[in-house]
Amino acid sequence: MSSDTPPRSADEASSTDAASGTDAASNADVTPDADARSDADTPSDADATPDSVAALEARIEDLESELADLRAEDDGGGRKLSIVATKGTLDMAYPPLILASTAAAFGWDVTVFHTFWGLDILHEERSKELKLSSVGNPNVPVPNAIGALPGMDRVTTKMMEQRIRDNDTASVEELLETSLEMGVEFQACQMTIDLMGYDEDDFYDGVTTGVGAATAIQDMADADVQLLV
Repeated sequence: MSSDTPPRSADEASSTDAASGTDAASNADVTPDADARSDADTPSDADATPDSVAALEARIEDLESELADLRAEDDGGGRKLSIVATKGTLDMAYPPLILASTAAAFGWDVTVFHTFWGLDILHEERSKELKLSSVGNPNVPVPNAIGALPGMDRVTTKMMEQRIRDNDTASVEELLETSLEMGVEFQACQMTIDLMGYDEDDFYDGVTTGVGAATAIQDMADADVQLLV
């Protein structure tokens, strides 16, 4: 059975085969180059890993820092309490010391500015001799007429000191030293030091002396809570 396609001559067959070989060689030359370019343009996993790990570690550190800040806020950290202590009787020495030590235990930054008679709380000798007045004190079960008698302040003071011991309550000295250890800053008013004729060496170790009213006011302005005792 005859074919409609005429047979190719030897020259035509040779020309066709040569052209096919050229195209195949051309394709073979192009393909490796394309693959090489593709491999060069695409970063390998080994090259990308260090940067990715470093970025991940940095992010983890940021999150841990944020978490620590949130925990500190919950624990009271970063808050500031400023107290002004103006009274130096035995009963009025306890409020600023108890408030200061309690706030410090919760992580607060605490400053207590002692001025006028409140300065006696920081005085190493006078703090051991603080009195409880029996006159004009509604909580003392002594009539004013009797409280005005000589020596009655000594009696009421001894009664209060005995109650403190019976109740195992810390003394003024113990509360002060504990507060200092917890980081409470006790400031002694310089004007009052000069007025009372005190010496800077008269105060407990750790007390900040030479503090003026301007410093105290700035400290109160920066505080979250301000108290006058």
